[in-house]
Amino acid sequence: MKIVNRNKAVVGTTVVALVATLTACGPGGGEESEEGSGEIDMSTQVGYMEDFEAGDTFKATEPVEFGLLYRDHPNYPFKEDWSIVQHFEKDHHVTFDYENVPLEDMQQKRSILIGSGEAPDIMPSTYAGDEVQFISGGAILPISDYVQYMPNFQQKVEEWDLTDEVEAQRQADGKYYMIPGFHEVPKHQYSIAIRQDLWDDAGLEHPATWDEFAEQLKIIAEENPELDYAMTDRWSINGPIEATMQAAAPNFGTVAGWGYGLGLQWNVDEGRYEYAGGSDEYKALVEYFAGLVADGLLDPEAMTQEDKQAEEKFASGKAAAMGTNDQTLLEYRDAFAETGNDDAEIAQIVVPGGPAGDFIPGGMRAESGLMFSAQAAEQDDFLAMLQFVDWLYYSDEGLEFAKWGVEGETFEWEGDERVLKDDVGWGALNPGAPKLLNADLGFYNGVWSIAHGSTEELDKSMLSDEAVEFIDGMNAVKEELPIPPTVQYDEMEQEQAGLQQTTLQDVVMQNTAAFILGQRSLDEWDAYVAELEGAGMSAYVDRANAAAGVAE
Repeated sequence: MKIVNRNKAVVGTTVVALVATLTACGPGGGEESEEGSGEIDMSTQVGYMEDFEAGDTFKATEPVEFGLLYRDHPNYPFKEDWSIVQHFEKDHHVTFDYENVPLEDMQQKRSILIGSGEAPDIMPSTYAGDEVQFISGGAILPISDYVQYMPNFQQKVEEWDLTDEVEAQRQADGKYYMIPGFHEVPKHQYSIAIRQDLWDDAGLEHPATWDEFAEQLKIIAEENPELDYAMTDRWSINGPIEATMQAAAPNFGTVAGWGYGLGLQWNVDEGRYEYAGGSDEYKALVEYFAGLVADGLLDPEAMTQEDKQAEEKFASGKAAAMGTNDQTLLEYRDAFAETGNDDAEIAQIVVPGGPAGDFIPGGMRAESGLMFSAQAAEQDDFLAMLQFVDWLYYSDEGLEFAKWGVEGETFEWEGDERVLKDDVGWGALNPGAPKLLNADLGFYNGVWSIAHGSTEELDKSMLSDEAVEFIDGMNAVKEELPIPPTVQYDEMEQEQAGLQQTTLQDVVMQNTAAFILGQRSLDEWDAYVAELEGAGMSAYVDRANAAAGVAE
């Protein structure tokens, strides 16, 4: 993967990429703070390991119990007798006081617990921005004060050059209240699935650019008149074709879809934020997909249809391309088999380049992470807690344990590869095995496994060969954009900006769909931008630039 540092690049801000997240002023707002300034009185602490270093296996010197906000996933409901739970207690002397919350209730319940001062010590499954609303009340811990007690975390940041990703978490007081998970290299998932058999019949290679992809869709449509459309799409619940728009956007110099975030794009050349939805770059992106619809290549129903409807169209031969990730690619194959279309071959293409270049957003190596209750620092097992978290979520050994389980029990080594035991299955590995790695044993669980990997090898260890090929293909050609300055609002600014952000985004999403479908002519783009201006676009951008420390 190439790292770009080009003055002409336009960097988008996105919550997924941990970039320019809304931040609020914490205690002592606006003051600079020193990294690792928190001190722990060792004389009051129990259970911790003396001389704990990166690579050491954590085992509490006496039994300890930590409060845990557990996100209970319906695909693997919590079981007290899970193997992972037993190993935590037996091998590491760690048990948990669980606050067990169903997945769909997680955000609301977490807010209630934190607001009432009853939040558990450790709160995993935290995404960038989740912590913002709780900072000013002092209910969550400025974890940056204590990272000196987390040697594995520090080692990953230093060895993998992740300083910018961590710095993006800092708030207006100079501290950060959430620690992200890490990937050694970007782990790409979303792109376009194509009918490889039809592409082969037409003598076509995978497209290098979006314009080339459009030309190929025309050829596919001409040579396969039985198709309703050359392409349909999915993931349009909150906006049109959100995954595909997000994947394409950096190559057009903007942000879109799931990656729309704050609606801000960073212009490196100008050194300022711009409002993405009103930019020329966003217009070019919208024009591209509007052109596909106008030419009869992209299914208009893709802007609003349910995912299952899109999958049925693809599997029944009514379309030859649609959005995918490595998991849905397998689901598509199963769907094709169910329809009796066994001759169909499917492939996931590398995201094409665009008029702005061949880019991915900066910050993709950071992942969802953890925050802590402020009360955790007052407990006599706080140091043991930091050491355990550091081992489980940031050491190679802990990450392997959380993902694969225990050697000899859930997996074995065959040469330099891990292989699940015959009686254990997960995804496409050992289908039909009597025990599932997550549902029956508790491993590969997003609560205890940030990012399901960390090292490049571990990240890829459960992926199919074609998923690895896709990731390698992306990293070979894509340039990673630099991470722009963090927008650091104080509490009052955050509230004002949040209201404007919602209003502006509603205008953008409604008109994005209308422009793509031809319900509104692109000749009216200037009028649309004027509507954004009327909704407070300039004031919103000016406030963001000021909060990012950008000079007038």
